[in-house]
Amino acid sequence: MTTLLLVRHGETVGNSRIRYFGRTDLELSPLGRRQMEAARGWIDQHFGAARIAPVMSSPMRRARESAAIISGDPAPIEIKQFVEVDFGRFEGLTAEEIAARFPEDFARWNRDRLDPAFTYPGGENRAAFMARVKEGIHAMLAAIAGRANPSGDDCALLVAHRGVIRIVTEELAGATPVIELGSLQALTRHGGGRWRATILDATEYLRGLA
Repeated sequence: MTTLLLVRHGETVGNSRIRYFGRTDLELSPLGRRQMEAARGWIDQHFGAARIAPVMSSPMRRARESAAIISGDPAPIEIKQFVEVDFGRFEGLTAEEIAARFPEDFARWNRDRLDPAFTYPGGENRAAFMARVKEGIHAMLAAIAGRANPSGDDCALLVAHRGVIRIVTEELAGATPVIELGSLQALTRHGGGRWRATILDATEYLRGLA
């Protein structure tokens, strides 16, 4: 059995919980580092017999730093196609700020944000984003195949962004998790069979962190 752990990076210095950061390359905040340490403890508890390999991440600093904290590997494999979507003029703003500054764009975004034809104003087209993430999935699966342990007790780890993780889980397992900051998903596959979601939106290890 192959297990793929998908973790959304922790909180950033720019407060990613309420602000839309895509291409801004932020580092983790102290809270974000604690979130990733908690995720590491939870993974050790539930997958402690497994060796985490390969360790993969988005090229963004917040994802690379999160992957290093969880795995202890300071140099995760960077999958360039897994950089977050380009939010364009929405970059760095809260939903309230977007609604105030760009009311027509905000209304269209709320209506059509998952429509492949939607394009963030001044940013990336949804279909183009999905296409490059799907390319990244091929690179990710190749990395997993190349590092597979014949004993079958490895867990691959990917740390990335909400939009990326949503597409990965939908493409591989047909699941659509919520994906809060610091949350974890686990997909498993037996042999060459289909991936299935065995854990969605695990966040219990984040309770009480501040």
